[in-house]
Amino acid sequence: MEHKVISRENLGKWLDTITREYDLIAPTLDDDVVLFKEVKSAARVLLDYNNTVLPAKDHFFPQTETVFRFKASAGQLAIEPEPPLARPRVLFGVRPCDLKSITLLDHVFDGDFQDGQYLDKRARTVLVGLGCNSPQPTCFCGSFGIEPGSSPAADLFFTEMEGGYLVNIQSEKGKEALQKGWSFFADPDAGQVKEASERAANAKKALKLSVDPKGVKEELDHFFESPYWDEISPKCLTCGICTYICPTCHCFDINDTSGQAGERFRCWDSCMFTDFTRMAGGHNPRPTKKERVRQRFLHKLRYFPDRYKEYACVGCGRCLQKCPVHMDITQIISDVKGGKLQNAAK
Repeated sequence: MEHKVISRENLGKWLDTITREYDLIAPTLDDDVVLFKEVKSAARVLLDYNNTVLPAKDHFFPQTETVFRFKASAGQLAIEPEPPLARPRVLFGVRPCDLKSITLLDHVFDGDFQDGQYLDKRARTVLVGLGCNSPQPTCFCGSFGIEPGSSPAADLFFTEMEGGYLVNIQSEKGKEALQKGWSFFADPDAGQVKEASERAANAKKALKLSVDPKGVKEELDHFFESPYWDEISPKCLTCGICTYICPTCHCFDINDTSGQAGERFRCWDSCMFTDFTRMAGGHNPRPTKKERVRQRFLHKLRYFPDRYKEYACVGCGRCLQKCPVHMDITQIISDVKGGKLQNAAK
């Protein structure tokens, strides 16, 4: 793997250079909320932050997205597909948990039924990771094999050091973006490589929350009807915030605007909403909170692994932070491992 180093001052210069040929998306502070947004200047880029409120997935699978536009005239229907990205993009400052989540979404949108809009954004985006030196108390990425100080999913990966960053060049796409400001980078010495490695190791040690998901899917295969779901579901408010801030949730609804001209668009939906599975005739196979809560956790821990051999959780901790009633996926995993579903079933 090829390494480079860059100072903090030169990082801003490189990012400003990038904007000449790429759209730059980076963490920014907007009304005291940290979000990934398109920026025109490196001055808007936030480097010292824990994690964004919303994950990076919004820039591949937007909350609301036009699929195509239509116009009816003289008995004819004209359909105009939504155009691809006008320019390539650099998505800078993505934490390892969110980087992993994008590879999980690839299973869904780049599978047997390929999603052209997602894949266009994916192909034309350079993913630049940023190591997480100070995991929060709610972070448990290590439980799913994710290290806060590294990620193979990034095209470029930055590790903060004293006075600057060590950069791992991990793809040709990343190297091409780096070369737009090649003069801002230098070769590292052995001490800098060692410092970055130590910081990554210390970040891994700093993870306080952990849970063991091994064998959880196999346990859940047998306890679909366990009374455990009746026990934990009443406190859920079905607000859906867990699904909206989750980096791996990908349910959506499709709607058309009315009239002779308009658009078809898709927008995020949530399995926690009452009418998510309501059918045209009025029947709802998930009529109560029990079924909806069960669905959320079975999707993460059983159905996704059945399809893709990976859990649909990256341990980012957002749901632990934002759930108003503290519905805790780590506790549920521990309950499963501890036999609570089996005991409840008795």
